[in-house]
Amino acid sequence: MHNFILRELKTKNLLAELNEIGFDKSYASRAVDKYNYKNIKIFGLTVPQANILKQTALSVGADCATGRDVITGKAEKSDCILGGSVAQLSRIAVQLGLQPFGLRNLGRQIEKFLSIEDIPGTKIMGILNLTHNSFSDGGEYENFEQAATHLIKLIEDGADIIDIGAESTKPFAEAVGAEEQLAKILPILDFARENNVEIPISIDTRSAEVARLCLEAGATAINDVSGLDYDKEMASVIADFDCPVVIQHSKGIPETMQINPMYGNLMDEIFLDLNRRIEFAISQGIKKENIIIDPGIGFGKTREHNFEIINRIEEFKVFGCPILLGLSRKSLLNMPDADNDTKDIFTVALNTLAVEKKVDIIRVHNVRLHRMLIDMLDNV
Repeated sequence: MHNFILRELKTKNLLAELNEIGFDKSYASRAVDKYNYKNIKIFGLTVPQANILKQTALSVGADCATGRDVITGKAEKSDCILGGSVAQLSRIAVQLGLQPFGLRNLGRQIEKFLSIEDIPGTKIMGILNLTHNSFSDGGEYENFEQAATHLIKLIEDGADIIDIGAESTKPFAEAVGAEEQLAKILPILDFARENNVEIPISIDTRSAEVARLCLEAGATAINDVSGLDYDKEMASVIADFDCPVVIQHSKGIPETMQINPMYGNLMDEIFLDLNRRIEFAISQGIKKENIIIDPGIGFGKTREHNFEIINRIEEFKVFGCPILLGLSRKSLLNMPDADNDTKDIFTVALNTLAVEKKVDIIRVHNVRLHRMLIDMLDNV
């Protein structure tokens, strides 16, 4: 009896594997789509839409899971999971263009989903906290001279972006007024301008007043951990300045967010909440290309929630917005008594996953270690 040898392929470079076995090179680049499988969750289809989608999927050899009551007719709507190769999904999208009940638009959205490409290279956002009570380095850079020195160090260490904040949003932290934030941030922005700092500077604030005055002073982006919810004027400020904005998911406010955070379906709830925030931003005149999304590690999440987000971070790429991930020195490391050097080592280890999953921006305290990480992984 012949002893067959089997090996599961985990590589994303299927084209190289096809060429290795001697597959027809003139067809290999097209054939890759037949071996690249995806599962897409589609929310809130009506019964006719779900039934047609399932039959269309089956007709091309793919499949679509629906709620049981779609078959019985007892359900009004159902979420669906459409699964198949990229080639099959492309055929489904084309066939949906001929269907009623608004499915032509679903076909277009599937085609758009399949066309999303990874932007090569993870950028490093260096953190400059001007606070007295940040969880990691509160008070270290509250003094202007210390802050200015650290700004230059972050740049020299290889930061692509600097994120400056004067309000701690750690769990149970209290809000800081705009006047106090501006008193710390504006002198650093003046220093950056006087010293010809050219890399982008983001301002970590929930205050529209702080955002407006900092953008006038030379800042280039805003990082709003409330996802535009805290200050109702924030969206109009972003739209007026036509600048990038980080829209983050958070469950609650810093004062209460870590008090027994609970979810029915973690990824669904974050996904739908970010979708709502993106749609709101666009409705307020913010350009889609200016939106960066952040799932909010540690903002209303347990340690288990945080790790699930990291493992499944690629699911947010469907929005077509750059993804920011901030896990530096946070409680998910589970080492509250460790020094920052130790925390940085484990932060780098976790951010290796982020880089491999092609997260667009990682927000970190130790820029030098992460620049070394990215330079090393570029060789892999």
